Amino acid sequence: MLDVEFLKTIYRINNDLSLLDLQTLLGKSKTSFFNPHEYIIEEGCAKRELFFIVSGLVRSFKLKDTGEEITTSIIWENQFMGSHDTALFYQPSQFYFEALEPTQVLHIDFELLENILNLNPKLQHGRKAVANEIMRQIFRRLNSFILLSPEERYCEFIKENPLIVNRVPNKYIANLLGITPVSLSRIRKRISLKKQ
Repeated sequence: MLDVEFLKTIYRINNDLSLLDLQTLLGKSKTSFFNPHEYIIEEGCAKRELFFIVSGLVRSFKLKDTGEEITTSIIWENQFMGSHDTALFYQPSQFYFEALEPTQVLHIDFELLENILNLNPKLQHGRKAVANEIMRQIFRRLNSFILLSPEERYCEFIKENPLIVNRVPNKYIANLLGITPVSLSRIRKRISLKKQ
């Protein structure tokens, strides 16, 4: 059965698709389920796949030599994810992708997807839209670290992600924002005092 939110997301990317186009894409996709703390992609994995999160919450992180985890992104329902290293550069993934909640994904082999895209000119627009969205996210994150204070980054995160803030442990939010959990607590306290 097709997920309505998946269809809406696909049509936001490319509203020229026919039901046959969708059927072709979905016919080649697989559904998988992951439990909390289960890895969807592990560091060193070279399998090229694109994922769509039907339900659940995922974080990507880099494990440093010291054992410290650096959270690089939080991804939730109706978003695409995958290892950029593997998909774009044919390199093993540098990152782990871990389910934070029970998570259901649709996934498709990237080469198979590329073949489908190459055979269907209508799908080329979607490819460009996804690439543009990835670049937009990268530059937004880079600009936030260059131009915004930690408090401003936190406020922006809350404003842009109000539905997931309470689903993500504070230590991951702090890490994503490039601050310590203690700093995050201070920022929240300052914001709370300003509102009084």
